[in-house]
Amino acid sequence: MSIIQADNLKKSFGPITAVDDVSLSVREGEIFGFLGPNGAGKTTTIRLMTGVLTPDAGTVLINGTDIHRHPLEAKMQMGVIPENSTVYGDLTSEQNLHLVGKLYGLSRSERETRNREVLGRLGLWERRNDPVRVFSKGMRQRISIACAILHDPCILFLDEPTAGLDVQSRRLVIDTIHHMNEGGSTVFLTTHNIEEANTLCQTVSIINRGRIIATGSPEGLKKTFDTTQSVEVSFDRMVGKELFSSEAILKAEPMGDKWRLYTADPDHVVKFIGAVAEREQLTITSIATSGPSLEEAFVRLTGGA
Repeated sequence: MSIIQADNLKKSFGPITAVDDVSLSVREGEIFGFLGPNGAGKTTTIRLMTGVLTPDAGTVLINGTDIHRHPLEAKMQMGVIPENSTVYGDLTSEQNLHLVGKLYGLSRSERETRNREVLGRLGLWERRNDPVRVFSKGMRQRISIACAILHDPCILFLDEPTAGLDVQSRRLVIDTIHHMNEGGSTVFLTTHNIEEANTLCQTVSIINRGRIIATGSPEGLKKTFDTTQSVEVSFDRMVGKELFSSEAILKAEPMGDKWRLYTADPDHVVKFIGAVAEREQLTITSIATSGPSLEEAFVRLTGGA
């Protein structure tokens, strides 16, 4: 069952077409990733789907409700974390949550219970009485997430939720996404972190220049380019590129203390490396083979945009 259904969305700003006939279907209970280069139309699409912008054409159904005909009914079912934080800096974290809770119709006792639960989960309960303006970027982002999930929405829209965050804040955000999804929430996630999409999402859709160019599971999109395989190897001492002279190696590039060797025949390359190591009296300190990556699929699909 599709809990989010967008059909033939179009939006232009003067001569610029930001979203061009975009259709998306998100299944209930999944984490859906929305990827694209800068300026591809990701944020505009999210604003159309959450009712911030009105499309020039097309429709959006949120759990069966048309968001542009019945915006309040649709918005009550969702939580939104926009690209830029919308929390109030002069209010404390707890006051921000009480304000949002009132807007969603939560009683005083419900707000107090949820405040403790949500702020505790995000590591901010001890800072509940501090004004948000003194918080770091990561802490402000956590408050944005707290406001979005306070009413326990069935749909969560996240626009670049981990961009620029420190490791601890990023982990808390990711843990919260998992927690909400395990509790039954459907998550719509835009991100520049392709590895994040690879590990979090069941379905990924890629947008480029305002149009959807691919949709599928991360593994399915990778297999679109199944000739792109590689072998990563490191030795006990530095070696030069000339060592990897073989017809089976399409390209060799250094990756820190390793070499990544692109090939259509990883078995041949592994055996070649073993022979080279023995001939040159090298010790192999690590070696690994890998199939195509979601990043490689993304770059190829978007033409390196």
